[in-house]
Amino acid sequence: MKAICFNFEIHQPMRLKRYTFFDIGNDHYYYDDFLNDDIITRIAERSYLPAARTLRKMIEDSKGKFRCSIAISGIAIEQFEQYVPEFIDELAALAKTGKCEFVAMPYANSLASLVDPEEFEAQVKVHAEKLHSLFGVTPKVLRNTELIYSDEIAPHILEMGYKGVMTDGAKHILGWKSPNYVYSAASAPKLKMLLRNNKLSEDIAVRFSDTNWAAFPLTADKYMDWVASTPAEEQIINLWMNLETFGGLQPASTGILQFLEALPRFAEERGIEFWTPSEAVSKIKPVGELVVMHPISAIDEARDVSAWLGNKLQNEAFNKLYSVAERVRLCDDRRLKQDYWYLQGADNLYYMSTKHFADGAAHSMFSPYETPFQAFTNYMNVLSDFIVRVEEQYPLSIENEELNSLVTTIRNQNREIETLNKELETLRKNNEQYNIEHKAREEKTAEKAEKKPAEKKPRACKKAK
Repeated sequence: MKAICFNFEIHQPMRLKRYTFFDIGNDHYYYDDFLNDDIITRIAERSYLPAARTLRKMIEDSKGKFRCSIAISGIAIEQFEQYVPEFIDELAALAKTGKCEFVAMPYANSLASLVDPEEFEAQVKVHAEKLHSLFGVTPKVLRNTELIYSDEIAPHILEMGYKGVMTDGAKHILGWKSPNYVYSAASAPKLKMLLRNNKLSEDIAVRFSDTNWAAFPLTADKYMDWVASTPAEEQIINLWMNLETFGGLQPASTGILQFLEALPRFAEERGIEFWTPSEAVSKIKPVGELVVMHPISAIDEARDVSAWLGNKLQNEAFNKLYSVAERVRLCDDRRLKQDYWYLQGADNLYYMSTKHFADGAAHSMFSPYETPFQAFTNYMNVLSDFIVRVEEQYPLSIENEELNSLVTTIRNQNREIETLNKELETLRKNNEQYNIEHKAREEKTAEKAEKKPAEKKPRACKKAK
């Protein structure tokens, strides 16, 4: 049996406002609310909302045979809650069908997995809690930011309790192997790996409306022929793309939504099923281990992390941001912690990229800034103010070793306090139980005393006369 595993990514960054050197120390609010509202509302109307409704209709019309999954960042959820709450309702309706799985991801769509495992785990945990509170679901499979993965990251994912991880079917990793199998992680054999089929995914996401493409126009019938023609032993075809593909990156006028809606019918004719990521992980045994020594991603031909860390500007911003990670974790300032997550959004570094795509287009074409250097300057101004606020909590004059020592001491003290509190609670309960038993004994003794007949005094003998 062959199956398709659809995953639709939903993410919108918290875009920064123009922030100058003279704002540092004077303005602690960094975001362009008007721009964020305008962009997410516009995309929701033309893409997210109609696409979500189409997915629900596909599930209903196929009587549950069509299944898919969604990966939505915590930052995107926050913006939808504020600007487009009706989209949250649409996602809840999808979750209610039981046929649309929500997968875990870093809350801020960050690069924390590359440098800070503790921060990575914290974001994934909070993201899972958010999904549960909104949709009543508990994710079982994890999709890292832009499918970033390496052998170093795998054990952390397994320790968090996830059964599977989604990543890219990068050619330089697979070699002659096919992405249409389930693999196990070399550094964590119990963790199963699902790999994106880049060719078939990009046929929809990138080439669908390209009139110069040899396969144009692409129909649902033709597409399912391609899927069916893959070798019989290849059981899973992972098709992962941005939900914005439908109605956004590929305009509705191209017929992309009708194409999507027609897929289940033609799949059923060819005996092709649809599975969620957790179903694929549970149903298919790995064919072998896959070694990924250096981080891979779904971006660019190189399929590495150079889109975010490929030049000196990006690395300087990245290193400076994570240099204060421990200090931010120590503080109790909720606003500071929230700003830290927003600033970790990978998009901030992506805007600084000086790379070009294979077709010559620059990464900056997706940026709200005119140049990568402007993106860097604006971000560093914001980051400078943020670090001033962090320093007010924990001065940077404290060396990292000393800070780590303080952190260890604080954590040990917290554990001791927790232990003492547990002991105190146990003593309190024991004392309460003792008082209850003691009172019960006293009452029982009192009852016996009341029931006992009064002793008769012996009569005094009369003296003989």
